[in-house]
Amino acid sequence: MSVLVGKMAPLFRTKAVINGSEITEDFSLDQYLGKKYVVFFFYPADFTFVCPTELIAFQNKISEFESRDTVLVAASTDSAFSHWKWLQTPLNDGGIKGVNYPLVADHDMTISMAYDVLAGSYIEDSAGNLVFNGTSEAYRGLFLIDKSGIVRHQVVNDMPLGRSVDEVIRVIDALQFTEEYGEVCPADWKKGEKALTATQEGIASYLSDKQ
Repeated sequence: MSVLVGKMAPLFRTKAVINGSEITEDFSLDQYLGKKYVVFFFYPADFTFVCPTELIAFQNKISEFESRDTVLVAASTDSAFSHWKWLQTPLNDGGIKGVNYPLVADHDMTISMAYDVLAGSYIEDSAGNLVFNGTSEAYRGLFLIDKSGIVRHQVVNDMPLGRSVDEVIRVIDALQFTEEYGEVCPADWKKGEKALTATQEGIASYLSDKQ
């Protein structure tokens, strides 16, 4: 598994569904460079079971992300039409109608490979042909990208394991706090709590206050 933290997020241009219903042919993350933080997350497939709980949970807290100057972008290896159909399907029928952040169509799996979250891979068979081995779906990878396009946080879950939206928000708060104040955020830090300076004295003071 590649570690992308500290590196430029791989860019791409592909189809996506935006605003819950519009298919665009030329979606790219570079539209946010210098303007927004990006939470870019992968999920295995449309019309499944854990995936809608995650996408809807992110949508339910979209105002929290917007207040932090952050956009949400999701991706799977489904086609743009599959995304569109899922977005038109009501919640009680297994759909995600009401989700309005972009859903990227990584139908050729190149984006999942670039972010190293694809569950399968191409291998060479005994005849020298490239064949796909494994599952043509993405693990639950999530990448927090800053305004400069640098990945500052990543986490990858196996397919059965849903993510915590509140933890994503907490990490955004921590990143923005360190950018503004230059202090570092200790274990379980939450917005409004005391941080610390990256010195022995700062750590000692912080731990002393916690006792």
